[in-house]
Amino acid sequence: MKNIFTSRRLVIGVIVVIATIGVITLGAKAHNSQEEPSLPARVVSDVSGWTSKIVNAPLKLVHGGYDSLDKLTDTYQENERLTKKVDDLAQTKVQLQVLQQENRALKDQLKIGDTLTDYKVVNAVVTSRSPSNWQSQLILDKGTNAGLKKGLSVMGSGGLIGRITEVNTTNAKVELLSDNNQIADRFAIRIQNGAGESVDGIITNFNQSDNLIVMGQITSDVSVKKGDLVTTSGLGGVTPAGLYVGKVERVGSDNYGLSKKIYIKPATDFNNIPVVSVAIP
Repeated sequence: MKNIFTSRRLVIGVIVVIATIGVITLGAKAHNSQEEPSLPARVVSDVSGWTSKIVNAPLKLVHGGYDSLDKLTDTYQENERLTKKVDDLAQTKVQLQVLQQENRALKDQLKIGDTLTDYKVVNAVVTSRSPSNWQSQLILDKGTNAGLKKGLSVMGSGGLIGRITEVNTTNAKVELLSDNNQIADRFAIRIQNGAGESVDGIITNFNQSDNLIVMGQITSDVSVKKGDLVTTSGLGGVTPAGLYVGKVERVGSDNYGLSKKIYIKPATDFNNIPVVSVAIP
């Protein structure tokens, strides 16, 4: 059997142990001594630091490689998610185009005019409203630069509030439904009762004491009741059909009892209109 004391491994191990003890001893003496370390101590310290750098360099490289690989994996996964979203948006756009084509074909077949689906919506902020004509008009912060034109319908947070009567480059004036000016351009509206029957008419004026829209020139004897929905009919040729106006509050007649009047609770509070939406063909 080979003598263990002559083994090469043992000899190398003893040398490593002795060298380690020597390094520790010299380092401790240098640390406790106020004098400059001796030449052997400095040589041992330099060799030790150099060896440490050689050993640590590959470790740092491997660690950096793992970090880069993680970042690359995250980037790839994010790219996959974004690609899927782009594909979904493209598919949605195609479906929307198909639905728009079908909608136009059906309206042509049924001879239906423009509805809200034929319009885009531009949002605007109310920048001015004079106390002297509070119930008549307001000023918007959008104009021809945003595609606004005279005659376009304007909606508040709840429903229809009026129509653009004047437009400039950066602002526009809106005439409200609560304006009782006799020359105001009125809206054609429609009421549909629970049985699916319709009643057409126009907005003739606004009852400011009760805050109610008044519908006149009614063309049908169809019965309506409180709570029936009121929308634009689109019969005027300018306003799209389907804009929500409000709900029937009560049914009455004019001062002479000759014609029917329908009073409508508006969907929007005309005293509180901070922002609006404009329907643009």
